[in-house]
Amino acid sequence: MALQISPAFWNFLPELRFEPTPRRIRAQLGDNTVVDSSSAVLAYEPRRVTPLYAVPARDITAELTAADPPDRDPLDAVPPAALMDPRYPFAAHTAPGQRLDLRAGSHDLPGAGFRPDDLDLAGYVLLDFDAFDRWLEEDEEIKGHPRDPFHRVDARQSSRNVRVHLGGQLLAETRKPVFVYETMLPVRTYFPRSDVDWDALQPSLKQSVCPYKGTATYWSVAGQPNGTDLAWSYETVLPDSAQLKDRVSFFDERTDVYVDDAKQDINSLFRF
Repeated sequence: MALQISPAFWNFLPELRFEPTPRRIRAQLGDNTVVDSSSAVLAYEPRRVTPLYAVPARDITAELTAADPPDRDPLDAVPPAALMDPRYPFAAHTAPGQRLDLRAGSHDLPGAGFRPDDLDLAGYVLLDFDAFDRWLEEDEEIKGHPRDPFHRVDARQSSRNVRVHLGGQLLAETRKPVFVYETMLPVRTYFPRSDVDWDALQPSLKQSVCPYKGTATYWSVAGQPNGTDLAWSYETVLPDSAQLKDRVSFFDERTDVYVDDAKQDINSLFRF
């Protein structure tokens, strides 16, 4: 019997997983490098869909001490069935292990480390990506979270007709879409700016960082209950996603999307 790959992939989610990386990994606080490792692994705690850097303790030039237990476990705030993306804090640990405080010079990083009990990761410390000022793979900065070697982002130009509506209001229509096929996410349509109804959008204060695409700014649709932070554009685009420059996308899960007049059935694994 043939095996479909994606269901098998999801079967691994309840497990503590790791994958070695040959890249030199560094983390900085101010001008000081406090992590420098050529033996790092990408570690995924159970239910987490994005990895963390884990490095041997010997590659951390900071004092590591056992952290006091929190007054309330941050995991209590995570729905029991939730798939955990970077919006859930590092402190919400789903594997058994020891929380660690880091101290490097004048920098105190409470709870920024985690030593799992698993024997396959003995001697390794998982690190809170957001606790450090800057991360480098070799000499290139990584933002948002570590890149997943099993995650793909493929952009493809098309000539199909695509339109997006919210509450019956047409927000964009194009015959020059770029479709983005990204692991674990619905297909995204990126519209040329000239094909977007800018009278319907107003700037939002929200920003986000994607380690694969860049830094995004957002727009909302005024007067629509589901229109907050609905559209975005990568104002700073990473080289791997250069096709997305000057294009705008919308959350398909919260809109009505038609491709060649066929309404799309959107199923997202995450709530936005």
